[in-house]
Amino acid sequence: MAASAPQFSSEDLLERILSSLDEDKAEDVTRIDLRGKTSIGDYMVVASGRSTRQVAAMSEKLTEKLKHEFGISCKVEGKDAGDWVLIDTGDVIVHIFRPEVREFYQIEKMWLPAGAVAS
Repeated sequence: MAASAPQFSSEDLLERILSSLDEDKAEDVTRIDLRGKTSIGDYMVVASGRSTRQVAAMSEKLTEKLKHEFGISCKVEGKDAGDWVLIDTGDVIVHIFRPEVREFYQIEKMWLPAGAVAS
């Protein structure tokens, strides 16, 4: 018997991620639509936390919520350092940075169209 397809869309997942980040007081949250640009996912979310502790806590809460509500076990990189955490949900890639690290890497510039402003 084949495994059943997930009962949620990438948009459902994106909205839950955005609401979780909002609840945890993430700053400067940017949503990037990746559909038609790459096969790594449908969306990318980039957000900032004020400290390594907040970045790590937001990533921990988000992965727990997604596991509990959607049954997704996310791949997580960088949580122990807390400077830049990458969360791969499959359909949505989430980057949570400390502001200085985010400014240094400027990851949004890689994915936004030329001249576009982050939303």
